[in-house]
Amino acid sequence: MRVFKFGGASVKDAKGVKNLAAIVSKAEGELIVVVSAMGKMTNALEILIKAHYKREEERWTQLELIKNYHNQIMDELFETSDMIFQEIDTLYQQMEDRLERKASLDFDYEYDQLIGYGELISTRIVSAYLNKAGVKNRWMDARFCLRTDNKWRDASIDWELSDELVKEAFTFDDESIYVTQGFIGSTVSDLTTSLGREGSDFSAAVFGTILKAEKVEIWKDVPGILNADPQYFENPKKIDSMSYREAVELTFFGAKVIHPKTIKPLKNNNIPLHVRSFLKPESSGTIIDSEQATETTRKIPVFILKPKQVLITLSQPDFSFMDEESMSWVFGIFHDLDLKINLMQHSALNLSVSIDIPEQGVLELIDRLSEQFEVRYNDGLELITIRYYTPEAIEKEIAHRTVYVEQKTRRIARFLVKSTKKGS
Repeated sequence: MRVFKFGGASVKDAKGVKNLAAIVSKAEGELIVVVSAMGKMTNALEILIKAHYKREEERWTQLELIKNYHNQIMDELFETSDMIFQEIDTLYQQMEDRLERKASLDFDYEYDQLIGYGELISTRIVSAYLNKAGVKNRWMDARFCLRTDNKWRDASIDWELSDELVKEAFTFDDESIYVTQGFIGSTVSDLTTSLGREGSDFSAAVFGTILKAEKVEIWKDVPGILNADPQYFENPKKIDSMSYREAVELTFFGAKVIHPKTIKPLKNNNIPLHVRSFLKPESSGTIIDSEQATETTRKIPVFILKPKQVLITLSQPDFSFMDEESMSWVFGIFHDLDLKINLMQHSALNLSVSIDIPEQGVLELIDRLSEQFEVRYNDGLELITIRYYTPEAIEKEIAHRTVYVEQKTRRIARFLVKSTKKGS
């Protein structure tokens, strides 16, 4: 059994859905197809959710845009008499019912109750088209078998309960192909949860781990894992293979090609992860599996850029040392506000940290930290990580930027820099 995961870019239009069907139709054996929301639909739903939370009339306009987007795709794939239109109308009605209600005071809860409709709609469309194209499959609601806690927007899997329910749901007794959603699960009381942005990769890994998959394959719009994001760097090169350890490091530092939680369950069960191109399905892609010699023999620099960073520097007002007790208090604040530190630098009197700019801004964080420290901050920064760095690689990316923080180990160099134009 294998797990195929298709991201939003692969199903952004009718042509993409047809291409997915062509890929799946050539697969042999038992298969679970995990599909994300279509195109940029998660972004569109986030606009809807914010408008709903504020009770703005814009929510209805945004819902119509969401409907029109999906309806156009369905018009190109189906006949008007096909049942899929009624199935999707039912989901639209559920969304409308939600928007009619007054939102609770918990934004993250409201977010999770609406955001998953992107995946529910996309998988209904994909499953119906596969059946129409002669690729027999069964649609499955992932929320009924992936159980989580109630940490809205970043839920953790209940592995014991999910193991039991997934095995009950995906039996392969009557079907050899299932279509289901990434990104979403539910609590034991059937409240929808999400696993964090781009969490469909992780969903695929969870299904693969529980069902002892031969391989998990992630289909993307790139030829494999590249040594740099083409959005920020020119002339990226494909990496043919890497170890689990290296993949974990890249995701930790901010590489977007794989969700950070994806690797651990696969590594623990020795299940290979294959990143492939849905544009060129015949190409080799990138294989991630058990530890290899690649880490010592391949020296090609790998570049990772995290935009929208803020640097916060804390100083002791009475010239006390920045000791373990002080830092423990600081970390408690970050934990309370659910903020992740991307870079940290410590000196006798100062502690500097870099974080993603929070949705609500940094004022609440600064107010909390100001209770014990003098606080300075700089925003509009970028965090550049270079693995297998060389002097030439550093010079090329850093020379024309203002460096605020610099860190180096034997293999990794990291720089917090002033934002500039696209990297070269």
